[in-house]
Amino acid sequence: MVVIRIDPASAEPLFEQVVFAVKQAVARGQVAAGDKLPSVRELARELAINPNTVMRAYELLERDGVIVRRQGAGSFFTGRGTELAPTERNRQLQDLLRRAATEAFHLGFSADEVLAALRACLEELRFEGRRDGGDPTARSAENGESGTSDSRSKQ
Repeated sequence: MVVIRIDPASAEPLFEQVVFAVKQAVARGQVAAGDKLPSVRELARELAINPNTVMRAYELLERDGVIVRRQGAGSFFTGRGTELAPTERNRQLQDLLRRAATEAFHLGFSADEVLAALRACLEELRFEGRRDGGDPTARSAENGESGTSDSRSKQ
């Protein structure tokens, strides 16, 4: 079963923390297709948050194709990603990366430090069987760059 943790003191809304924790568990390979999530009430009780908050998170996860909800049976991991059109997927990726790069700039990181941190994050995730079918660092290695880095930045 997936372990979901939230930080009530964080500026990030609780439902978004739940969504990210679930997506992160999928990306790290900690859950498999067909695995069951806790019920809305169980998770709300476990996290000491309002059930409506968990419901909102589950609705977003279902919309994104991460889970499927079955009336009377519960919520289950689908094992597949989003069904967005490629242009929309690319737009969202660019937006995410632009935001991360901007925040990293304001934290004082260099471009090389940002790339090293991104590679370290990619190494934590499971990209096997993804659309490119390969190693997330392979393209970097093909371009003469190191695929791994010991220089990991921490916030």
